[in-house]
Amino acid sequence: MYLTIGEGEDRRQIRFLHGTEDDWEDAMALAWRVFQRYDAKDYPPRGAESFLEFISGQDLKRMFMVGRYRLFVAKDGETMVGLISVRESNHLSLLFVDEKYHGLGVGRALMECVKDYLWDREEYPLENEAEKILDLLYVKEPDHYVTVFAAPGAVTFYKKLGFRQIGAQEETDGIIYVPMMLEEK
Repeated sequence: MYLTIGEGEDRRQIRFLHGTEDDWEDAMALAWRVFQRYDAKDYPPRGAESFLEFISGQDLKRMFMVGRYRLFVAKDGETMVGLISVRESNHLSLLFVDEKYHGLGVGRALMECVKDYLWDREEYPLENEAEKILDLLYVKEPDHYVTVFAAPGAVTFYKKLGFRQIGAQEETDGIIYVPMMLEEK
């Protein structure tokens, strides 16, 4: 899948791919940078610590390596500019876009990649052997919905994508979130 951005000589295509082991460190570094810039201010200090522990811990990477945690990335050339991940078959875990790419449709396109993948649409082809192996390991649920624990600052974005709030704002280990769900129509 591709998204064309820019005009004239600045026109280029953003590629959307299944993340591989080679993408992991860049993806988590991007998540941390964007979190610090946009989300950390809304959390108590323990929240930022919890988030960093989550993305840098070995448990998450281990889940990814055995196919229980899916990662999709957006790349401008070889530069990673966005990521989205799925755990527990249909729960969004991370969605971050580099600030230089905000407002260009990268976040929306990443969400479309996840929907295409989880809802077994044909628009999202696997491009290489590493992606095919990860796909075989990942367990998809037949239910056609996606949930997310949205950061307070991201609720409006998710609502624009069609998500609805399914619970009150909560806090766990300093992480503040709003439970939301998107159902296939």
